[in-house]
Amino acid sequence: MTPLGKMSSVWLTSVSVFLLLLLQQPPVDGELFTALADMEELLETEAVLITNLDNYVQAQEEKLMQLRQKMHEYRREHAEAARDVSAYLSNPVNAFLLTKRLTTDWRYVENLMTYEVGKEFLENVTAYRSVLKFPSDEDLNGAAVALMRLQDTYNLDTASLARGMLNGVQYSTELSAGDCFELGRQSYLNGDYYHTVLWMREAMDRLTGEVNRTATKEDVLEYLAFSTFKQGNIQTALSMTEELLELVPDHERAVSNKAYYVKELQKEAQQKILRGDDGSEEVPVDTTTKEATPHVYDTNERKLYEQLCRGEQQPPIELRSQLVCRYTTNSSPFLRIGPLKLEEAYLRPYIVIYHDVMSDREIERIKHYARPRFRRATVQNYKTGELEFANYRISKSAWLKDAEDEMIRTISQRVEDMTGLTMETAEELQVVNYGIGGHYEPHFDFARREERNAFKSLGTGNRIATVLFYMSDVTQGGATVFPSLNLALWPRKGTAAFWFNLHASGRGDYATRHAACPVLTGTKWVSNKWIHERGQEFRRPCGLQLDHSAEEF
Repeated sequence: MTPLGKMSSVWLTSVSVFLLLLLQQPPVDGELFTALADMEELLETEAVLITNLDNYVQAQEEKLMQLRQKMHEYRREHAEAARDVSAYLSNPVNAFLLTKRLTTDWRYVENLMTYEVGKEFLENVTAYRSVLKFPSDEDLNGAAVALMRLQDTYNLDTASLARGMLNGVQYSTELSAGDCFELGRQSYLNGDYYHTVLWMREAMDRLTGEVNRTATKEDVLEYLAFSTFKQGNIQTALSMTEELLELVPDHERAVSNKAYYVKELQKEAQQKILRGDDGSEEVPVDTTTKEATPHVYDTNERKLYEQLCRGEQQPPIELRSQLVCRYTTNSSPFLRIGPLKLEEAYLRPYIVIYHDVMSDREIERIKHYARPRFRRATVQNYKTGELEFANYRISKSAWLKDAEDEMIRTISQRVEDMTGLTMETAEELQVVNYGIGGHYEPHFDFARREERNAFKSLGTGNRIATVLFYMSDVTQGGATVFPSLNLALWPRKGTAAFWFNLHASGRGDYATRHAACPVLTGTKWVSNKWIHERGQEFRRPCGLQLDHSAEEF
């Protein structure tokens, strides 16, 4: 029985005894004192009351001790966060632990406080819920999934991640066995048995070194055994289940699972024997399966994408040797007195980076306007044209109109000077903030031929070009990568990337397929202008010869 359950039963027993005494109070002219036998019965009643009262006091003291321990733990972590809030929250492990503390951990504290002591404080907590943001179970799951995504993309070792180390840098306190168990449990709820096994194993390793256990070996073994079975390793799952039954012999699910695993192993053995019965050479049966995470696609693009995110790939030296940096005016009269700093990143397609094109003051002003409007970022369904949420795009975004502020209009004009394209048909300025493990998997900014409903409501044609402003530095991760080009653009505050999504002929340039890598540590703020075809006819006219390959038809 849990401490909370113990307190509950003790409290109910004490109340029951007190009620019983009230109902059995002798009349005024009672004669209990006239016989020692009757008094002896009262002594027995008193002994029960004392025992129950003693248990109740012990339970209350234990509750206070647990609450005090939690208070010190929260205060210590909060003080750590208060020293540098931005740095603390930009670390995904800290963000997960904060979310966990305010969901599963805090729910446990609330249950402790429900019994008499803390009632007034509990009412305060209820009032806080109406004015403060509290994470939900969905948030907890999302934070856990984000850590799994980071683990896969950046090849993070489970044990190192549990120690609070990201790519060899110590960022946070270690995870407890209970924290690792929760990560495994969240993976299990998502049907992600690969990560369930990884984190349950880590929980098991950490249990051996914990004085005050934050998880139970029985619970870890139950998840670990079934997830190992789901990965195809029945023999290991059976061994783990037998170990669980040694701890809890009457564990109902373990008993049932053991019988099933034994039956499945017998089937495998029988099939192995039958294969040699016809005289043919016996082929060994591979009873193990390779551990494959559902979050990693078995494609060359996915592999390139993750390698680029880790900084392991770059364009060949013969291409990079042709790239230059220069000042440019783009034939803009205004830029003659203040030319832009242009850095070529790729030649075909032509991708450039403009340096120092957004000031800190402009960045803070844009953030100020965007924060109250942030909503979960959406993608467009290519069949219906409707906007919808997608797991491959994890961020929040807001849209700012030119008419709202002179500074936003100035930025739009700057984009026009940078690109030589009109902003009359461009989309509003989109501001994006990536959260824990925030990312956007490989995609096109332009609409392909099968996406007939895309941008139909705008009536401005396809997206001819993209300008992406980087509004923050990112400590680790968060690059914009082009898998087919082996190109990675790393966020640098105040810079902007620019590329054409369409050939001059109007056909989509499939080499511009790009992605936003997950943010490992730090905060990533970007804003972008998507520029459309309408109105660009004389600013970027078609050439006399096709500038796209035949396969793009």
